[in-house]
Amino acid sequence: MDYKLHLLDSFAARGADGQTYKVCAYEHLVQDRSLPTDGQERWEPNGQVEYRLAGGESVEELPDGSLRLRHSQLTLTPVGLRH
Repeated sequence: MDYKLHLLDSFAARGADGQTYKVCAYEHLVQDRSLPTDGQERWEPNGQVEYRLAGGESVEELPDGSLRLRHSQLTLTPVGLRH
């Protein structure tokens, strides 16, 4: 495996449909092969963050900070503070 996801945060977001959704933010980790191996895998963040609903549906962040489900026009607005 070349990369894996690490859960950074989860937060509530209100959909344009009036429902509340749980959004999870994951950072991408890539395997660091530059260090000598001691039998342990070493993973480093690559600066990329990915958002998904708790059910796994992919979410994209829009320039204004709102979110949209990728294969839908449903927009989400974060409720409260995001960490």
